[in-house]
Amino acid sequence: MDDLPGRLLAHALENAVRHRSTPRAGAIIGAVMGRYPKFRSRASEARALIDGVIAEVDALSHEEREARLAALAPELLQVHAEQARDRYSLPPLPGADNGVVMRFAPNPSGPLHLGHARAAVLNDAYVRQYGGRYILRIEDTDPKRVDPEAYETVPNDIAWLGCAITETVYQSDRLEIYYEHARRLIERGGAYLCTCENERFRELRQARRPCPCRGTEAEESLARFEAMLEGAYGEGEASLRVRTDLGHPDPALRDFPAFRVLTSTLHPRVDAIVYPLMNFSVAVDDHLLGCTHVIRGKDHIANTRRQQFIYDWFGWTPPHFCHYGRMGIEGVVLSTSEMRAGIAEGRYEGWDDIRLGTLRALARRGIRPEAVRRSMLAIGCGETDIQFSWENLFAENRRLVDPEAERLWFVPGPVPVEVHGAHPQVARPLRHPGDPARGTRELAFERVVLVPGDEIGDDTSMIRLKDLFNVRVARDGERIRFAYAGDDLAAAREAHAPIVQWLPLGDTLPCTLRRPEGDMVGACEPLVAERVDRVVQFERVGFARIDRAGPDGVIAYLTHR
Repeated sequence: MDDLPGRLLAHALENAVRHRSTPRAGAIIGAVMGRYPKFRSRASEARALIDGVIAEVDALSHEEREARLAALAPELLQVHAEQARDRYSLPPLPGADNGVVMRFAPNPSGPLHLGHARAAVLNDAYVRQYGGRYILRIEDTDPKRVDPEAYETVPNDIAWLGCAITETVYQSDRLEIYYEHARRLIERGGAYLCTCENERFRELRQARRPCPCRGTEAEESLARFEAMLEGAYGEGEASLRVRTDLGHPDPALRDFPAFRVLTSTLHPRVDAIVYPLMNFSVAVDDHLLGCTHVIRGKDHIANTRRQQFIYDWFGWTPPHFCHYGRMGIEGVVLSTSEMRAGIAEGRYEGWDDIRLGTLRALARRGIRPEAVRRSMLAIGCGETDIQFSWENLFAENRRLVDPEAERLWFVPGPVPVEVHGAHPQVARPLRHPGDPARGTRELAFERVVLVPGDEIGDDTSMIRLKDLFNVRVARDGERIRFAYAGDDLAAAREAHAPIVQWLPLGDTLPCTLRRPEGDMVGACEPLVAERVDRVVQFERVGFARIDRAGPDGVIAYLTHR
């Protein structure tokens, strides 16, 4: 198969099979030109051919595409299968042969979002791979970052993701454990109670000089710490500091704080005024809970170095650390404070508003948790910074929903048009083109149809009403007129006539398709109302989750194209 049209068709089929969607012209031409340099001089010819190739592939079901690809270029189908197997594999972990203990440790400041999903899924995958325990640790020792509702929403989000949590730990239940380890650290000479003003301490730290409190004997620091617990110091008046290396090149690692006093914000679960800071409680918990491996973003590298000081003071062996690169996510709101403010102001409907990046917003759109898992496994835990690809997530979800989603019709911006010269008849479109055994549905044509007005351009001379017949288009001012033009599909293709969804006038429901960029108002066939909480495909529009149906019509959420 050395001809250019054949190569374009083969790679268009491979692309469509891989993504379960309509291939894109640029991607196909780029793949052919990159793999077969001899065709590069024929780029203009490829551009002239590609629209016809894509139309040919787009008309096939997924199963038909696979069969054509197997016959035309089996080597591409084999590459596709190998890539699918390798896409979700993770690199091996050191020291994991006897099992692992992993943890996912979010703050309960709000629902989980896409940024949390990466750590949650990667940890879960390694526990499944090696066996062991998976701990959900709610890090709630900062009352300023605690939303009481999150104690319920976070575990629910984790359950939606399908993570196999074996135990849940709340750090607010472990304050006495942290206090006891603080005492031990003071006794070992690894910590001291500091009452210096913050600005003065920063000046001394920057100059690599000790503050006056650093020389305090362990017995005196211990007594001051007990007084701190009993309320002798106000907020900001004292902190327990870990003794490190004042000559360390990173000032942030010089005698960093381990405990502080907080009285301005009440904790919803405990009555306390002294709280451990993250690096202390995390180091203690990772050790006591037996965590063997810690997977987290590389923005925590400095925290890993701080925690190493605590491990050294106690003589503990640290877990294996893996720091993955930053993952940029565009197109949705991820800031918990911004989301909360937007909800309070009425700009967002709630935590599941589809303009947000929460997991519950994805669920409302009809994104499957398995699609999120696959996307995160494909990203992996490499150190390179990456940009999250919505298209990859949509492709993963499409693979899951496409075989199941019933094909139904939605007409945006519907315009009623009378068809002249056509006899009443019944269209019987397939419920799923890839599975004819699922049967058909009936749409009765009598005289007037609803069509999407925006798809009938001023220069449109012919269209095909899907699964019905061809019509010639004429305009009388603003009014559109249709005339029956035969049943031959080949004639419509030869005339490059667009295939248009339609609905019978009077046998429809109002339907609003909600999208992140704005609502699309139209009409849908009545069967849609029976598919609440399921994902369907509005043909030539996209996949959509049917959210609710009632006397006022149907509300659906666009999942993706």
